[in-house]
Amino acid sequence: MKIYDVEGFPNPARVRIALAEKGATDKFEFIPVDFMGGEHRREEFLKKNPSAGVPVMELECGTCIAECTAITEYIDHSFEGPNLTGRNPKERAVIHMMNRRAEAGLLDAVGAYFHHATPGLGPDLETHQNSEWGQSQKMRAQSTMAYLNDVLAEQDYLAGAEFSMADITAFAGLAFADFSKVDIPLYLNHLNAWRARVAARPSCGG
Repeated sequence: MKIYDVEGFPNPARVRIALAEKGATDKFEFIPVDFMGGEHRREEFLKKNPSAGVPVMELECGTCIAECTAITEYIDHSFEGPNLTGRNPKERAVIHMMNRRAEAGLLDAVGAYFHHATPGLGPDLETHQNSEWGQSQKMRAQSTMAYLNDVLAEQDYLAGAEFSMADITAFAGLAFADFSKVDIPLYLNHLNAWRARVAARPSCGG
């Protein structure tokens, strides 16, 4: 099986963390995509993912799966190890809810700021920028950080007592915030303490 990605990009990092949590990293061949060279926009890659994004998982049968949540679902149900997406309907619903909040409100919002309100990946790739939109998404990201801090004041992880896909997404979102110079306020002590605990996990570089 193959994973097409760009090491160090936030969404590929989510999948790599999930694989490490399940002890399945060695089950895949990682194929780097020349994003800066526009490889993701070429016909061959677009056949794998019409959205032109990474990562993309290609199964042995040739099926290609894009979108981090879908890829993580496949990983979670294919390999032994800690559960990342829920064991019953309630757990699954809560994890997916919190994952989406972290994704849309934090990671994607930081991404919108990076691509619209900064030079981003450069003029060859950032062809339709809207600075005002980007700045509004920076504020959304910081508002989401405050919301996540409140959640973590009541529980150890974003979806409850156990580490899950939602935590992976938020952790990647904060790393992207660092890279994009979106401040993570120090007074968000619950969020910062949670981040330190997650960073100590072997899957996250600890």
